[in-house]
Amino acid sequence: MNTLDMTKPPEKSPVQGTGPVVTRKPVYQNSLPPCNHTCPAGNDIQGALALAQEGRFEQAWRTFMNNNPLPATHGRICYHPCEDGCSRVQVDDGVSIHAIERFLGDMAIEQNWPMPTPKSETGKKVLVIGAGPSGLSAAYHLRLQGHTVAIREAAPIAGGMMQFGIPAYRLPRDVLAAEIARIESMGISITLNHRVEDLLAEKQEGQFDAVYLAIGAHIGKQVDIPARDAGKVLDAVSFLRETGVGEQPVLGRRVAIYGGGNTAMDAARTVKRMGVDEAMIIYRRDRDHMPAHRFEADEAEAEGVNIHWLRTIQNIEGSEFNVEIMEIGDDGRPHPTGRFETLAVDSLILALGQDVERDMLDRVPGLEFDGWGSLTIDDQMMTGCAGIFAGGDMVPSDRTATIAVGHGKKAAHFMDSWLTGKKVNEITVKHLVDFDGLHLWYRTQADRQHEHALSVAQRNDFSEVVHGLSEAQVRFEASRCFSCGNCFECDGCFGACPEGAITKLGKGEGYQVNHELCTGCLACYRQCPCHAIEMQAVHQNVSLPAMAAQMEVR
Repeated sequence: MNTLDMTKPPEKSPVQGTGPVVTRKPVYQNSLPPCNHTCPAGNDIQGALALAQEGRFEQAWRTFMNNNPLPATHGRICYHPCEDGCSRVQVDDGVSIHAIERFLGDMAIEQNWPMPTPKSETGKKVLVIGAGPSGLSAAYHLRLQGHTVAIREAAPIAGGMMQFGIPAYRLPRDVLAAEIARIESMGISITLNHRVEDLLAEKQEGQFDAVYLAIGAHIGKQVDIPARDAGKVLDAVSFLRETGVGEQPVLGRRVAIYGGGNTAMDAARTVKRMGVDEAMIIYRRDRDHMPAHRFEADEAEAEGVNIHWLRTIQNIEGSEFNVEIMEIGDDGRPHPTGRFETLAVDSLILALGQDVERDMLDRVPGLEFDGWGSLTIDDQMMTGCAGIFAGGDMVPSDRTATIAVGHGKKAAHFMDSWLTGKKVNEITVKHLVDFDGLHLWYRTQADRQHEHALSVAQRNDFSEVVHGLSEAQVRFEASRCFSCGNCFECDGCFGACPEGAITKLGKGEGYQVNHELCTGCLACYRQCPCHAIEMQAVHQNVSLPAMAAQMEVR
């Protein structure tokens, strides 16, 4: 027996065996893969990978564009939870989905692939407040539905936190600008330096039928620290905004960032690139309990940032910071120890989270806020004021660019329904097939392709740190996909059937089962590595010819 073949033999149990009465039949079905399931933007990742591995790059890009209009951007900045959910994690390492998305987005810009064509004009006008990821996503999807869309942006540059909160070494500004320009080319107008003070008046004067609020959360949280003759104190959002437009704040030689999230890591790495002698992070928890992604802290430390874990600032006297040492208790929270130490710091940057600016919102009747200051919405993304929808960082949710894009897409569909009176199509949730549901009878040695990155010594300016994969690497990386839950036409079922009951229908068409020949032996089910076949029970009072309908994959 071949020890490399892990396929179980056909079922021969007397209870479930084959015979004159067939008790079950194979049915091809499409299921939900874990990558699609974990994507906040709802991307059809598996579908895009299948096209990319065949070299059909434009079709793969369009598959991403069905849900996210910023693939080159998100291929760089998304924290890719899809890769954490990837079934290959259980075997070697997840598919580098973000790198493939980035490659496709970059190629679309380079080759100027045409943007999707909007549907016929509806005559409806929508006002979007904020040109960040959520606002741009909503505008894109609303325009595809045929609505006229105008965006108002208070800043001098579109992009929101992608422009002002994410450093250029992670997201080159020319890439972001190119994707925003392509969204504008669909007929979407973006008015910059336009701060909306009176929302209802703006809506009425522009004769807009609906509004989408996507102003984000740009107000840095403050903390009350006893201080005397303290040096410069900034909030991280303001600091990153200033450096994002080319300004160089005077910080001194030693700079501390107070906080442990991704914004704190970005601020510290930015400070280091500005040439200070020492960039340090002060955070009250340890590495295992920080909100930042672990790789962010790893990269910050590799670039020379000192992270003082389990420390809180008690008071400041000039350039001396008195910090208390903390310890993590059984409840997972930091507790004071009564032990202190002193750190020498010239400037302090607060990275303690962001709040929503409410000046404009407080003038709109019906809007309500939760205890954290976020604007509340219903299950259709509408606020308490009819016709005004909201999403992104300003509503209760985790705050990432990809989640914001997903909000914009979702809100656009509900807004289209509200504007046109069309019923929102209910989404049928497919059965999830993850690693435990696969029937892997083989093992492949296909190591993940890693993107080239600048060495630490080269990271002395704001040049992009991580470079993309080559075309050959992208096709190889896409081929590592297990195609969880969906047939990729490997011919395993076709070759395994002992009765010749399965017929190939041609490339892209899948297979069909002749149930007059099928005995329900489970050979095809067990041979199918991606679990695209389910065995359905057959009622004994149904004759074989009556249930011999052809079952196609697609």
